[in-house]
Amino acid sequence: MRNNFLKSTLMMAVFFLLSLLVFTTAAANSSEKQRIYDDAGLLSESEVKKLEALAKKYGAKRNTDFIILTTNNEEGKDTKKLTQDFYDQQAPGYDKPNGNTVMLTLDMKKRNVYVVGFYKGKKYLDNERADLVRKKITPDLSDGHYDKAFQSFIKTSSKYMGFRPGVNPENLFFNGWFQIIASLGIALAAVGIMAFNTGGRVTVNARTYHDQENTKVKQRKDQYIRTKTTKRRKPSNKNSGGSAGFGGGGGTTKGGHSHSGSMGKF
Repeated sequence: MRNNFLKSTLMMAVFFLLSLLVFTTAAANSSEKQRIYDDAGLLSESEVKKLEALAKKYGAKRNTDFIILTTNNEEGKDTKKLTQDFYDQQAPGYDKPNGNTVMLTLDMKKRNVYVVGFYKGKKYLDNERADLVRKKITPDLSDGHYDKAFQSFIKTSSKYMGFRPGVNPENLFFNGWFQIIASLGIALAAVGIMAFNTGGRVTVNARTYHDQENTKVKQRKDQYIRTKTTKRRKPSNKNSGGSAGFGGGGGTTKGGHSHSGSMGKF
């Protein structure tokens, strides 16, 4: 009886230690996972480390992996397909392999920048929000400020994911300064109305000095001068400038993973 008890206790202890080891290993692998793939060699070693730390920090905040891939794309593959194949093969994801992911692909050969979202990334970074992120970072990419652009990608994507789906995160009403100014304006208006209502009423009006008996219209005269009509050509909206997107959009990988997306030149 005693031997059976000792055996059961020993087996439970071994099981507990093995479970603890597996959990610790998984946690270590999660913290050491690669998120920045600078295959094109655009960043210094210190910049990569800072971006890895930044991606890890904001990834934990949104339960989403923030992935950056730069490539020289020597084979000339389609940028969208290249991104989809990377997701299928590398299997990023905060919650599981091929899980919640927001990814930026920078194709140096074709000068394409592609922002995509998978699973939670797709829900909270839809095509419209991905388009906003891409347009925000494009000027820095065009100027060669890659580190700055990648930091902005991570921070802006995380910020947008803090808004409920379907809401424009750049709406003026969500701007902190606008909310403060609007609140002050409402407060001042309320004070002004109260001050006006508490002051003495003005009894003088237009009738006070009007002599109805001696005032009348002596003469009326209407004089038509001329009518002039001009025509103007409506300006065309073609080539209106800006960082226009083209194609890209969302799609589904060969592995069956649906995603949002926005692609453009830089």
